[in-house]
Amino acid sequence: MSVLAIETSCDDTCAALVEPGGRMLSNVISSQGVHDRFGGVVPEIASRHHLRIVNAVVNSALSQAGATLDEVELVGATQGPGLVGALLVGLSTAKALAAARELPFAAVDHLQGHVAANFLSGNGTDEGGAAFEPPFVCLIASGGHTLLALVEDHDGFEVLGRTLDDAAGEAFDKGARLLGLGYPGGAALERLAADGDREAFAFPGSAAARARGGRGSAREGFARGLDFSFAGVKTALLYTVRELSEGELRERAADLAASYQAAIVESLVERAERALEQTGLDRLAVGGGVAANGALRRGLARLGATLHVPASELCTDNAAMIASAARFARRLRYPEYLGLDAYASGERPR
Repeated sequence: MSVLAIETSCDDTCAALVEPGGRMLSNVISSQGVHDRFGGVVPEIASRHHLRIVNAVVNSALSQAGATLDEVELVGATQGPGLVGALLVGLSTAKALAAARELPFAAVDHLQGHVAANFLSGNGTDEGGAAFEPPFVCLIASGGHTLLALVEDHDGFEVLGRTLDDAAGEAFDKGARLLGLGYPGGAALERLAADGDREAFAFPGSAAARARGGRGSAREGFARGLDFSFAGVKTALLYTVRELSEGELRERAADLAASYQAAIVESLVERAERALEQTGLDRLAVGGGVAANGALRRGLARLGATLHVPASELCTDNAAMIASAARFARRLRYPEYLGLDAYASGERPR
């Protein structure tokens, strides 16, 4: 028997099967790849694409697991936060599958899913397959979310700090667009940064800015706290790009990328270190697509804490993490869950 979960919070259509003990049986991720020309995800296009392929993705997850719907004992889906239209496709599909067999249903918070990716075992982790058990501090950094969480049990977390404006992944994408790298741009910016000098430009939040007497953070008043702000570094890059001629921009693109990446990464690493100090813990987990960034991984590894980074496919949006969270979520019996609705942001409806 297994847990079937569906995730459609943004532009990836995902389905997965996970055993009750946490071993991943399948994890299918269908990326749309149609939003690049628009420079970001178009909600209506994402929703329609989910609607077209969600059944095929579920069938693929079952096939890869060598299972049928008769072997599913619990169905879960992302309820929010995310794009409401996209969420409704996955949520409605999952509720229908559960209702058809009168199975229990678990509505999962997307951020809890990123935390629960660390609870998976089998071939789902870079460290050889062992689940990472609470307590630990978790840094979630993605295109839509950036926060630090204290995880003391499997079914929830306490927010220690969160972004006040842009998410880290969003800042990477916007920076990449300013440098002409297209969308999504995080990986391209990292590749360009590899050939640059991270101290060439003193962007807010970086060690270079502090060394030159700058504030070192984008906003006053939270420099010793755990909240994040990336709007300042994004604006600083924008002004710098505007000041350079086309020739200078071509010559210094790698330095710009390296300095910009350093400012974002150092902000994440410093606050993760601060969270470990304040909680007294020496165990750190990472989730979200930005976890794929090599500079971030190296910076976090230098903190000296026990570091757990799920496999790359479990850091980006995926359904295995939703299935993992569903194992510990409240199970609703049929027909209690039929009226559940999606939510875009903030706290889930009571």
